[in-house]
Amino acid sequence: QVQLVESGGGSVQPGGSLRLSCATSGYTYNFYLGWFRQAPGKEREGVAAIVTDDGATYYTDSVKGRFTISQDNAKKTLYLQMNSLKPEDTAKYYCAEASQKAYRWLLLRAETYDRWGQGTQVTVSS
Repeated sequence: QVQLVESGGGSVQPGGSLRLSCATSGYTYNFYLGWFRQAPGKEREGVAAIVTDDGATYYTDSVKGRFTISQDNAKKTLYLQMNSLKPEDTAKYYCAEASQKAYRWLLLRAETYDRWGQGTQVTVSS
């Protein structure tokens, strides 16, 4: 079974920073890579996505200017740099791969992706 593996989660004070990493599968071609998060009682939310071919990035409004998604093609690793963290960012964060092409406006939709990691917890509190 091929798994994506997230790391880098933890507990941080408001205003702090964390960098999440995701070791991607490397077994299939991925059109897009994404980060999603889910807090208790809430639906899974698309946070950021990157188009693997050209590096174009997409973010949900609430994290624009604070989070940065990036990829290291040689290491087959996906990153999410999170700065100026807020308590509202508290959630379990998941990375995901999309093996089929989709419209760009769907890149923050969970259904676009077909391979997922197990998640890493991010907690922002004072």
